[in-house]
Amino acid sequence: MDQTQLGQDFLQHIRFEKRLSHHTLTAYTKDLEQFCTFLLTECNIGQPELADFRHVRSWIVSLVEGKTDKSSVNRKIATLRAFFGFLLRRKVIDFDPMSKIQALKTSKKLPQYVEEKPMDMLLSDVDFPDTFEGVRDKLVLELLYGTGIRLSELTGLKTVDVNLYEKTITVLGKRNKHRIIPLTDPLFALIQQYSRLKEETFLGQADRVHLIVSDKGVPAYAMLIQRIVTRHLTLVTTLEKKSPHVLRHSFATHLLNRGADLNAIKDLLGHSSLAATQIYTHTSLEQLKKTYDQAHPKAKR
Repeated sequence: MDQTQLGQDFLQHIRFEKRLSHHTLTAYTKDLEQFCTFLLTECNIGQPELADFRHVRSWIVSLVEGKTDKSSVNRKIATLRAFFGFLLRRKVIDFDPMSKIQALKTSKKLPQYVEEKPMDMLLSDVDFPDTFEGVRDKLVLELLYGTGIRLSELTGLKTVDVNLYEKTITVLGKRNKHRIIPLTDPLFALIQQYSRLKEETFLGQADRVHLIVSDKGVPAYAMLIQRIVTRHLTLVTTLEKKSPHVLRHSFATHLLNRGADLNAIKDLLGHSSLAATQIYTHTSLEQLKKTYDQAHPKAKR
């Protein structure tokens, strides 16, 4: 089995079985190509399955010496961990060269989020036209902020995933795991309004499988959603990062600030463990400190 076939088999595996996002798939592809190039040019090895611990370590050292960001190095390590784990399960290799490799220590960055007041201003005070595009854009923002779903989960959301009777959506997340998220009455009404406009605008010719479609009636794609979010968040926040994931962070942070149970937030976000959700407790603590500094008479001025 040659290098190209191995790589293709691995990428097909993570795309269809692991259901990683398009962005992650692209990153994994580039990481694997970069590693194979290093093996060929620096180690004279043309097949990645022949690499051992020393080769992997040498690549990581070269990345660090080349001033590659630690978080990027760790993602590349994760790529190789997934790749060699795949080869091990396929019995292409007998020993995992990643078993002795550890991720680099990095300082944890608190997730960026939009404060409640600007979010309320965006969704309540900003004028969205009563056109298909206007209602669609507002629905995109409301779904991302009102349910905390990921970008890939939004673009993959199907019309049948909306339960008209229970007022919920069923989301297919990472590792092919389904989760059910409740909808508020206003959000549910917005979905109904959007669905009617979608039918009227495209005269039934738009894609009916996917819930969110583009101006041309085809399934919405990641860049379209990104543009919608960036354009509207620019109206209410000066955050440097304006992305769908910022709305996901805002969803979780606002729930926690208002006393929601951390385990419930974990289930809503689709996290596999509580450890991934606990980062929002740090964000909440920062908010508490800010409130204390602003309001307490003994706080430092």
